[in-house]
Amino acid sequence: MADALSKVSDVDIDPEGKFKYILVNIKVRGGTEQKVIVRGTKTAEYHNHIFEKVNPAMEALGLECSCLGGGKIEHNNTEKKLRVFGESTGYGKADHAVTVEKLKSVFKDYEIIME
Repeated sequence: MADALSKVSDVDIDPEGKFKYILVNIKVRGGTEQKVIVRGTKTAEYHNHIFEKVNPAMEALGLECSCLGGGKIEHNNTEKKLRVFGESTGYGKADHAVTVEKLKSVFKDYEIIME
């Protein structure tokens, strides 16, 4: 079951623009293995819309997930910049420092700032 975690990408965000994101803890059902993932998209009007897509996908893999908070990301792929800021009204503010570390592992040649 732990390999189910490895099949889930740490970061899945839109390639451009400003959008909402959530930080999600996923863990193996009945187990102790877990990791934190970042999900963000312009198609979500509210943060819970992102969670409503992530949760069933994770459950299908035998994983449980909980939202750790949210915020916004501004992604400028032309200038290779990411800005992490804001908070979710429903879930509270995500730990942007954790988000930035996750983003750095994927966007290695980007300038990433948090506010």
